[in-house]
Amino acid sequence: MKEQVATSPSASTGTDTPDIAPRVGVGPWEGPWPEGDHYDPELLAEGDRRNVVDRYRYWRREAIIADLDTRRQPFHVAVENWEHDFNIGSVVRTANAFGTEAVHIVGRRRWNRRGAMVTDRYQHVHHHPDTASLVAWAGERGLPLIGIDNLPGAVPLETYPLPRACVLVFGQEGPGLSEDVRAVCQAVLSIAQFGSTRSINAGAAAAVAMHAWIRAHVFDQHL
Repeated sequence: MKEQVATSPSASTGTDTPDIAPRVGVGPWEGPWPEGDHYDPELLAEGDRRNVVDRYRYWRREAIIADLDTRRQPFHVAVENWEHDFNIGSVVRTANAFGTEAVHIVGRRRWNRRGAMVTDRYQHVHHHPDTASLVAWAGERGLPLIGIDNLPGAVPLETYPLPRACVLVFGQEGPGLSEDVRAVCQAVLSIAQFGSTRSINAGAAAAVAMHAWIRAHVFDQHL
């Protein structure tokens, strides 16, 4: 099994040259098919062009989710969606990459999935109609809410000991964390910046915060 890049005849030379947008993934399985219920016969026969790591090539979607469920990280990510924030897809994709337990969308149920690059098929995503619903859910599980926003009085993310089990909460692009969420967070953390811009993209901020959790609890780089 190896990654394949699709080619097409060049108009000028008639030779095979890489497409501008090469096809990712692998083609049909070569040789005798592997055994195991986790394999998808259709993918084995036709090839697997999904956005998944090599470990999961040719696996059924349900089998991938089940395997991920055995090793997800014990932190959650919540993002407010009062104004159809276009960054949510990016947040979901990053959460999937870091093995986040689940993503929680607070506010409007609909969100732009384009930025998720189909990773939401394998990531648990839950909806909460309002802040009170998220707070109740987290309270039942003993999970503190940790807000991420560059607000006056916020504690630097770089110096704060992130809890192992927690919910990292992000506001939407522009408004940032709502007053309702700020009021219920155990702490609000800021990301250090050294340039002229007032803030960084909400999706980028989420990635920085999630990676900070990974460094602390997966690689034991505690403060």
